[in-house]
Amino acid sequence: MARILVVEDDIWSLRLVQELLEDRGHHVVGAASVDDGIAALAAHGADGILLDLRIPGGGGEALLAALRDRAAAPPVIAFTGAAMVGDRERLLADGFAGHIAKPIDVRTFATTVEAYLAARLSQ
Repeated sequence: MARILVVEDDIWSLRLVQELLEDRGHHVVGAASVDDGIAALAAHGADGILLDLRIPGGGGEALLAALRDRAAAPPVIAFTGAAMVGDRERLLADGFAGHIAKPIDVRTFATTVEAYLAARLSQ
């Protein structure tokens, strides 16, 4: 299964996402800031990243920008409360591979993540 880095500063959201993905056989590493995310990616690698936009250290966009310089950056999925009209399109245009709005639907969350990763990895 996939190695997934979840960059989320809310411990309860991180634990829920970790449980949902690990129940499907994925390996999940958590990070709470931009710097922690970069360090975790360097230490563990990732097949995909779930990235909250409002994290310490410059926000999710700062981490996405740092990853653009990497030759083989994994797909980055925006994992955010930004769910207003146009937010999804803006995030996709900014380079995110997908968009998952909070609060999540626990019944479909893991399959949605898997679909984004599969689509990006098959390109």
